[in-house]
Amino acid sequence: MLPCFVETPLPLEELEVDWKRIDSETLVHLWQNGESRPESQDQLYHERANFFPEEIAHGNYSLLLTDVTSKDAGVYKCTVYTKLDSGETLIEIKEIERLIVSGSHVISAYAGEDITLNCSVDSHLPPENIEEVSWKKMDEDILVLLYQEGQILPESTGERYVDRVEFFSTEERNKGNFSLRLKNVRTEDKGLYMCLVFSGALSANTTVEVEQLGLSFLHIAIFILCILGFVIGSLVLGYLSYTCYKKKDESRRALAIQCAHVLCPNITMSIVFILWGVTDGIFTEAATCSALNFARILFLLWIGLHLKTVQGLPQELILYFAILLQYIVITVVAYYSIFVDILYRLTTGSKVALIIMLLVLLILIVSVIAVVFRKRARFFITRMIYRTTMLGDILRITVFSMGFQSYLLQISLMLLLEVLRASGSIYIHYDLNIDVKDERYDFRDPGTHH
Repeated sequence: MLPCFVETPLPLEELEVDWKRIDSETLVHLWQNGESRPESQDQLYHERANFFPEEIAHGNYSLLLTDVTSKDAGVYKCTVYTKLDSGETLIEIKEIERLIVSGSHVISAYAGEDITLNCSVDSHLPPENIEEVSWKKMDEDILVLLYQEGQILPESTGERYVDRVEFFSTEERNKGNFSLRLKNVRTEDKGLYMCLVFSGALSANTTVEVEQLGLSFLHIAIFILCILGFVIGSLVLGYLSYTCYKKKDESRRALAIQCAHVLCPNITMSIVFILWGVTDGIFTEAATCSALNFARILFLLWIGLHLKTVQGLPQELILYFAILLQYIVITVVAYYSIFVDILYRLTTGSKVALIIMLLVLLILIVSVIAVVFRKRARFFITRMIYRTTMLGDILRITVFSMGFQSYLLQISLMLLLEVLRASGSIYIHYDLNIDVKDERYDFRDPGTHH
């Protein structure tokens, strides 16, 4: 609003008010003969500059200027005429600041497709003055992608969206196009996304909702495999296996049924988890679940009804590696994030030294296992390995390799080593202040962790 008023209202029949730009003498608006005269306006101000008609009689000749742009900056003069006198006032618009972000819409898609989340920045500011543009999944508080100080920062992207999100080209961004391309959309991507733009003291945002994600071919395949694994692998083969057990059948046919009962559902579910990792899950989760399903095959054969019909090396592998494999998988998963965090904090030299130590330790363990296998004393070393972690692992190998035969002494040492292992684990998790949870980034400062 450009103010212009007089203390004593003037007669309307002899009143004339005109608004002009001083720099160009452009007529912004005119009041004459008791009415507004929009036909006299310069085309630049047509339907953008208006009087307040009900206020004219009270001496208020202010002008409302709408849809302001940077071109409107300048000095405006309000001149009031009567038959006997005239007066004027000057109003300057020094700066025009605006930041408009548009693109709000709803997206429906099929899982596996690539979609575009629109975000357009309309500003008189040059591209280099746009300090930050961030895309965030609002319902889960996940930072999807960050543009800051002219640079895209992919390291700030949440794990779920790594290698799946990107901005358009630099040329498009210079035009204000900060739309987000989301590749291989998943069902878990459904939700509300916000594009938030900062420029100096100005900020604006727009939201995009992703909804109604349809099932892809992979989802249908996963569903079918789950049904087949349950019906054929668990129900049908389970019934046949139980029948053989009741009849005390130890034939090759019974063994084949037992093996099929163990293999079919676990292999099917391993494939299911791999497909799930492709469509909706995270690689580490899918790999862990698949590995556990494969390891469970040996475990189920270990407790199987017809294990005694399996002779030689296969039986030995099942006996001594069934639990060990599952334990290794679970241990790796449990300590993976801690190891990565420690590795991240170390210097390059320390990383190399740590890797060398781990390799040496691995060679020692393998050597001990080989020696023990050669002496056919695998029972103790197997029990020792699958109950150990970290420092306790090395100590137990030493204890059992020395050949302690006293059962009471073994139990006492085992309890002592478990206390040491648990204490070490607590120290790593808490005293070293290692956070194994997902890191959340400050929305304005990606370098700050909460």
